[in-house]
Amino acid sequence: MILTELHLHHFRNYQDLTVHFNPGVNVLIGHNAQGKTNMLEAIYVLSLTKSHRTSNDHELINWQEKSALISGTVEKSIGKIPLELQFSSKGKKAKVNHLEQARLSQYVGQLNAILFAPEDLSLVKGSPALRRHFMDREFSQMSSKYLYNAGQYRTLLRQKNKYLKQLKYKQQTDRVLLRVLSDQLAAFGAEVIIARQHFLKHLEGWAADLHQEISLNKESLRLEYVNQLKVNDETTVEEAYQALFKLYQDNERREIEQGTTIYGPHRDDIRFLVNDKNVQAFGSQGQQRTTALSVKLAEIDLMKEQTGEYPLLLLDDVLSELDTIRQTHLLTAIQNKVQTFLTTTSLSDVARQLINEPTIFEIEHGTLNKEEVK
Repeated sequence: MILTELHLHHFRNYQDLTVHFNPGVNVLIGHNAQGKTNMLEAIYVLSLTKSHRTSNDHELINWQEKSALISGTVEKSIGKIPLELQFSSKGKKAKVNHLEQARLSQYVGQLNAILFAPEDLSLVKGSPALRRHFMDREFSQMSSKYLYNAGQYRTLLRQKNKYLKQLKYKQQTDRVLLRVLSDQLAAFGAEVIIARQHFLKHLEGWAADLHQEISLNKESLRLEYVNQLKVNDETTVEEAYQALFKLYQDNERREIEQGTTIYGPHRDDIRFLVNDKNVQAFGSQGQQRTTALSVKLAEIDLMKEQTGEYPLLLLDDVLSELDTIRQTHLLTAIQNKVQTFLTTTSLSDVARQLINEPTIFEIEHGTLNKEEVK
């Protein structure tokens, strides 16, 4: 999967820009606040229809304008696909092959991208919410079914929590609707839980090999899906549904008293084990960073395995956060494998030696100058 062309119109600090990219490594270099991360964000938004930096789409529009547009051409094994996203006060519209999509879920998956930013190094030691977001973001690109089920679960969860609060404060007394919501929530929750178990098992296979290589065969990595149902590889969706619905039934009073849903995939987590020890609790910063790097790189192969196409890799100023050894492993792993977009204020000597014929774009005040480096 290659992004050959990108066009930005009134997006952030880009007034009107068309750029053609190298299928290998594209380096976006420049001082801070010039537009490097904005360019990376545009590619990310073109992939997932939403930003990793803000939940307010209006912030993507240049402050002097009323609308913005991102479009691009993706080259896949099936051919070239034009993509387009329009943002305005009325919302956003997505087009694939110039045809408007009725739902954004029909658009997601046309262009897959993995983002690796400094905050992703906190994947291991950060909050459970960060790891749940990681699962939903990445697995949604690999499976339209997961994207749909996770979206339905979030919608029903909001509805159920709202109704629980109404019951708590005696604004409602009828529990029939609560049980209907719990039944529907359990059905979609079970789908999400089993899919996460499946994807994490496959991710572990790729990450374990990478981690062993980076640690020079001194460490082994395992990933455990931490969930309230204690599912395993043999658990079926029906079994997960029955178990989750029973938890809702048995804890109905507790949920009403607390005014919130206390069971389900919105409470789950990932545990990272290095040499069978919890690296989140007992690992060094170096082990935690190696684990995060292994998992992020493993996503590339997992996405290829699940979709048949390598994704784009977006590296947002992450090299400055890695030591020479981890920089070397990262750049060696992506070489001649995946189209990469790398932002940096300056390219290190290590990077210059390891990146094979990068295309360098110097960015200043929302303008690009391209320099071919041989």
